Amino acid sequence: MEEPLWIPTFDGAAETLNYDEYRSTFPRIIGPRPSGYVSEATREMGMVIINSVALVETLMDANRWADMFPCMIARTSTTEAISSGVGGTRNGALQLMHAELQVLSPLVPVREMQFLRFCKQHAEGVWAVVDVSIDGLRDHNTSAAAAAAAANTPYMSCRRLPSGCVVQDMPNGYSKVTWVEHAEYDETGVHQLYRPLLSSGLAFGARRWVATLQRQCQCLAILMSSSVPARDHAAAITPGGRRSMLKLAQRMTDSFCAGVCASAAQNWRRLDEWGCAGVGDEVRVLTRQSVSDPGEPPGVVLSAATSVWLPVPPHRLFDFLRDERRRGDWDILSNGGPMQEMAHIAKGQHHGNAVSLLRAGAVNSNQSSMLILQETCTDASGSLVVYAPVDVPAMHLVMNGGDSAYVALLPSGFAILPTPPAAIRTFPIPTPNVRRRLRRQHRRQQRRRGVARHRRIPDPRQQPPDGEAHHGVRRDRQQPPHLHHPEDQGRAPERQHHLTVTSPNPQNKKISFEKRKKCYI
Repeated sequence: MEEPLWIPTFDGAAETLNYDEYRSTFPRIIGPRPSGYVSEATREMGMVIINSVALVETLMDANRWADMFPCMIARTSTTEAISSGVGGTRNGALQLMHAELQVLSPLVPVREMQFLRFCKQHAEGVWAVVDVSIDGLRDHNTSAAAAAAAANTPYMSCRRLPSGCVVQDMPNGYSKVTWVEHAEYDETGVHQLYRPLLSSGLAFGARRWVATLQRQCQCLAILMSSSVPARDHAAAITPGGRRSMLKLAQRMTDSFCAGVCASAAQNWRRLDEWGCAGVGDEVRVLTRQSVSDPGEPPGVVLSAATSVWLPVPPHRLFDFLRDERRRGDWDILSNGGPMQEMAHIAKGQHHGNAVSLLRAGAVNSNQSSMLILQETCTDASGSLVVYAPVDVPAMHLVMNGGDSAYVALLPSGFAILPTPPAAIRTFPIPTPNVRRRLRRQHRRQQRRRGVARHRRIPDPRQQPPDGEAHHGVRRDRQQPPHLHHPEDQGRAPERQHHLTVTSPNPQNKKISFEKRKKCYI
């Protein structure tokens, strides 16, 4: 857990494992690393608004563990409780667990692992929870892997080396959490677009676990508080209605994540015969049958998911997508105009963590307005925007504290993941279609900046005043004002980021290429 096992990265933003020191200090527990496997090891520390006993109980209970990390854990269960602990506590508890971990992208296979989880109390208010795989070299012959193979979504071969967390109580009621993630996985199953994300630890690493834990604990603290956050404007919603609305939003987000990653928690089937000119494998289309689920419309559920790479900061993209005033720029459900936020329930200290109820304007007087339930969340590991149209009478029932389990919805949304800094200069482009699209985008940027093809950027010191003519640089091709300073000439480009888009077909109709293209862009 301590130095010299951990060394800072070149930018000082994270820590990485000193493998030479690690191998000389600890023998390999589960044998040598298989050929083709790569290692990832990260450590993160943070303050969490929860006490150590409550956090330990959450980690040792499979259902509560999945609820605490909803976007990371697709499915989990306790296979066998070997020891329940001593003295009525979790001290010494040992259990065999199964889990499926996910990254919200159709290009990253689900990680299926079977591991031992051990809990130990080291001192008063100091606990450790540690995992280690027991089947890293065995074939995945479970029902989950069989279902994934049927859907043509193979699981990632992975084994969990000693990983876990140390939790220490703080005087202010918080806990100091030190989290370590160490794993080996088969990189050949990961698309090149996401290999830098996994190797950096941003996908399954300790930072994502700690960031998600902090955000979820903030949400639980707000729910248990008797006071209403100042950012809430939901006067017409009862306290029971707030809980029902948050429960409905969580179910919506869980359904979205299951559709993106094609987890075996839902019986998805991939449509290999689905094809259209210019699309190919860039869009993954899945289907399943919904028969007796009251939370979904009956019939065939169709889900389309894709991943793209965008040269924009994640916070800017997140703010754009969650802004109801800009909804008409991209959402067909907005009828081409802005939406109105009818209710807002804060879920954390960050203003982007919230559940909202939006209303779209009617096209004509004969058409009733549509309600959109939306959940947005953001932390250091990424951002999420999930939404779904909801029935107006059903939503009124939920806002008055009614049961949200019978509200039918099919979610769509966006998962935004950061790009590791080291991968920006050598970022792999996956397909020819993406290459052509990026070249067109680059040429448009050049035209806006005043750079012709095969020409260098004009030196602002050599540019004439606006009133003079110049044969090399027309006025509309001069550099924009923010590049007129020499110190800006070598400015590094903004970081690029991943975007995952998924959209079910609420009407259960055939999706046209234009609609999928709109979602893809």
